[in-house]
Amino acid sequence: MLKDITIGQYFPGNSPVHRMDPRMKLIVVTAYVVMLFVARNPVALGVGVLCLFLAYPVSGVPFRMVLRSIRPILPIILLTSLLNMFFIDGEILWQLWFIKISKEGLMTAILMSVRIACLIAGTSLLTYTTSPIALTDGMERLFGPLKRFKVPVHEVAMMMTIALRFIPTLIEETDKIMSAQKARGADMDSGGLMHRIRALIPILIPLFVSAFRRAEELALAMECRCYHGGEGRTRMRVLRMGGVDVASALFMAVCMAAVIVANIYAPGSI
Repeated sequence: MLKDITIGQYFPGNSPVHRMDPRMKLIVVTAYVVMLFVARNPVALGVGVLCLFLAYPVSGVPFRMVLRSIRPILPIILLTSLLNMFFIDGEILWQLWFIKISKEGLMTAILMSVRIACLIAGTSLLTYTTSPIALTDGMERLFGPLKRFKVPVHEVAMMMTIALRFIPTLIEETDKIMSAQKARGADMDSGGLMHRIRALIPILIPLFVSAFRRAEELALAMECRCYHGGEGRTRMRVLRMGGVDVASALFMAVCMAAVIVANIYAPGSI
């Protein structure tokens, strides 16, 4: 299960999505998330699904990565679907004692599941196609106006990018520790809930030690390279918008307009 978590991973490439300006990627992904939550019926949400089916082949990222990014959150999707299915009133389709499934609840559960899956897959494409350095530069330039209000934009962007970058590293470290503990006879897959919780203690302690050691090594490496924040720093690669960015913005604007039209005219709004 740990190996299926792909959050924070970067897949190098030279696709149009890789060549996009990171600022435009952040804007497009934000607009896509808004579009998913604005969609109120299957037709409107289908536009969001279509965007993913077009974006992943263009990016060159294998589509199986979508499944790998969604698999760890399947329990959350299932729980959300069950809550919507059983606790939304409407036309009753099936009932057993106090448990009932309504037509509206079933439709809401399906749309909510698709919305969460598209949300994870869409935001994962950002990290799949954007290096941590480019993501930091994009966030810093995009939120640059906040510097007027004494907001440490560079430091905040650096911390968020480092945290995102170290997710795969910590997952790999956790997998190694679990394998080592199982090789020593630790039983983590059987027993009750309390037994499994207690079995995690031998994993958490070395994981915290490893995380603090990596943080200290990173801080030392940054100090050795004379890093003192973003004041006066220059960039080797200057960010510039190109034709791909304009095309992406226009495509997202068309998709947003299609969702709004679908919300107005298509049936089945929730």
